[in-house]
Amino acid sequence: MAKAVKLYKISKTNFMTGKVYTSRPLSVEEAVEYHSYTLECGASYQHERGAKKINRKPTTIKSLVSNLNNASANTNGGKECYTFVEFCE
Repeated sequence: MAKAVKLYKISKTNFMTGKVYTSRPLSVEEAVEYHSYTLECGASYQHERGAKKINRKPTTIKSLVSNLNNASANTNGGKECYTFVEFCE
């Protein structure tokens, strides 16, 4: 029997406006594809002084959220915070 795929909702909080954006339920692979632009932008700044390294293909949800927070810090000074919640049907 196939293992059930876990789904997660990823939330982004913008500290400047106070708005919270929440994604639809996604698997880890779908979430990496969905947030690939943010990861790519953060990776383009990873060679700057004081910037964090970004993994563009994380395999776990914790690694994805950590890389999204680091990418946000690289591009706009950490004005956004990413969190996740496991989706239960």
